[in-house]
Amino acid sequence: MGSPNQLKRSLGLSFVIVLVIGNIIGSGVYKKVAPMAHELHSSGWILICWLLAGIISLMGALSNAEVAGLLADTGGEYVYYKKIYNKFFAFLFGWSLFTIIQTASISSLAYVFSESLNSIIKLPPVLENLHDVNIGGIFFPFADLNIKLTAIVLILLLTWINNKGIKAGAGFSTALMILILTGILLIIIFGFASSHSSLQSVFSLKTTNNTTVTFSAVFTAMLAAFWAYQGWASTGYIGGEIKNVNRNLPLGIAFGVLIVIATYLLVNTAYLSLLPVQNLEAVYDAGNKIAAIEAVRVFGGDTGVLLISILICITTLGCTNATILVSCRPYYAMAQEQMFFKPVAKLNKAQVPGNSLLYQCVWAIILIFSGTFEQLTDMIIFAVFIYYGATTLGVFILRKRMPDAPRPYKVWGYPYVPAIVILFCAALFFNTIFSRPREAAIGTVLMLTGVPLYFWFTKRTKK
Repeated sequence: MGSPNQLKRSLGLSFVIVLVIGNIIGSGVYKKVAPMAHELHSSGWILICWLLAGIISLMGALSNAEVAGLLADTGGEYVYYKKIYNKFFAFLFGWSLFTIIQTASISSLAYVFSESLNSIIKLPPVLENLHDVNIGGIFFPFADLNIKLTAIVLILLLTWINNKGIKAGAGFSTALMILILTGILLIIIFGFASSHSSLQSVFSLKTTNNTTVTFSAVFTAMLAAFWAYQGWASTGYIGGEIKNVNRNLPLGIAFGVLIVIATYLLVNTAYLSLLPVQNLEAVYDAGNKIAAIEAVRVFGGDTGVLLISILICITTLGCTNATILVSCRPYYAMAQEQMFFKPVAKLNKAQVPGNSLLYQCVWAIILIFSGTFEQLTDMIIFAVFIYYGATTLGVFILRKRMPDAPRPYKVWGYPYVPAIVILFCAALFFNTIFSRPREAAIGTVLMLTGVPLYFWFTKRTKK
């Protein structure tokens, strides 16, 4: 019988695939085509960026899968980095997850859920007279307060559900995933079949403003696409609860990402066949519209808008739940080694890290007040690609350091595939600094707050 403070291995391959898809498909599949249109002004280039982002994500996932197959355990990259690099870098990663990558993901997804709910049931305004109150002209904590308060209620509810045990959270994710994939499939079918669909124009590389698409514009557009692909690595955080983890984790990551790439290419082709690029640019400029809703409005009218709004609610609900479920595990793994706040090391009666869920919940709620959806997602992608590059570099390091170690999976195309991922991560990192300096600066500051805390936790551990 296992220790009362030890996680149980109870999840098989099918749930790993469900969780990968559930962690990826969230708000991006419905919203991000509009900011991409704003950057590129060309439907053909939008699809190219979706495909490129998918290929890079798959390459990163395959590289990650080799490391996961070799080192898999609860905590994901936190565990990997201790063995590949050192305890300091591992801690900085875990702290980055807590301060920005995973908690901001939870906040962003809950925010889009609330926006979608607001399009179905008009949420009553709250403290509108405080709308323009700001901190340094950057943060507007009381803007759209009715949306933010609804997002907070969702985070609290899903945190409570996941406190009941991993089986409860897993079953909820599986049921939602079936509904989500069915809904997206219906959008693809009815979109292509619509008399308003114009597939011939979708693949045109001509821009609406007759300008040349620049290297920087492609990378900035891919920043939006990467938010839609973000989340596949999170499955590694529950490595300690997966059966036959060294086989099931890499297989689940690879299959899950492939399914998502195919889904994204098809559904975005449907959007672009229904809405000209100029219309998508107008959706972006409006600020409070969702591209998928406007696309479905073309063939579905008010009934279609209602149904797509419900689907977006279900999707963001599922992705928020999956993110909450997996994200608290690295903090638990850190606290077990006294490298995080002590209460987080405890499991509750349902054998889940309840205190970790609580800490995560509180910070995610604080982040909801800190910025808009676009600000949060750009900060996340800037931060997460630093660590995607670090994990991929780990493939080379482990091949040299542990050449004879058993590897259930070896990355296809080695050494070229991981090398491409590393170069791309570096290019995206520097492009984001130039194209989104504010988000890059805020993300960097949040990550670096972990430096003094590392020395504080280390000093406490020695005592």
